[in-house]
Amino acid sequence: MSKLYGGDFNQKIDYVFKAVLIGDSAVGKSQLLARFSRNEFSLDSKATIGVEFQTRTLEIDHKTIKAQIWDTAGQERYRAVTSAYYRGAVGAMLVYDITKRQSFDHIARWLEELRGHADKNIVIMLVGNKTDLGSLRAVPTEDAKEFAEKENLFFIETSALEATNVDTAFVNVLTEIYRVVSKKSLVANEAESTAGSSALLRGKEIVVPGQGLVPSGSSYSCCRSS
Repeated sequence: MSKLYGGDFNQKIDYVFKAVLIGDSAVGKSQLLARFSRNEFSLDSKATIGVEFQTRTLEIDHKTIKAQIWDTAGQERYRAVTSAYYRGAVGAMLVYDITKRQSFDHIARWLEELRGHADKNIVIMLVGNKTDLGSLRAVPTEDAKEFAEKENLFFIETSALEATNVDTAFVNVLTEIYRVVSKKSLVANEAESTAGSSALLRGKEIVVPGQGLVPSGSSYSCCRSS
């Protein structure tokens, strides 16, 4: 279960997740970010130069998540920022314009670059933007679905102009990131707990009140669900 907030607020933040937007120039990355972070859309938006990021806070599974979404220009000349841009990212949205076949054909290259720089557990969603221009569609939905399935990506189509599926796309990515991080934390905590218990019990007799000594070779365990 997730809950979105209009802006950041004075509350304990449980997690900060960095996600990046990548794809060719003019596919609508900045507009998707503006719609998600501020619920805004500008018809005369200019190309992004360099890097910028926006934040939005949401609640997932009763945890407060601060999403830090990074946006950079898709033009080749700005791709020198890649290392710093991808560093620490736990989520990514590969964006193409459904009316520009070339922007979809370039997704494979963007994905290769992403996987070369980012953590292997990064959550990736393929996003076909500008569904409001359906009459000009050049990328069939089935082509994108097939690519996403082959590369094991999440997939959604959006319209930043009409605010269609924008929140859904970001929330789904962030929710999946939370699941991955929570699972890793659980495994780490269990390993730490097991190691700690082994060190604590090694060479010691355990006395259970009223039960006498625990016979050698037996085990006693207790678990607590949170």
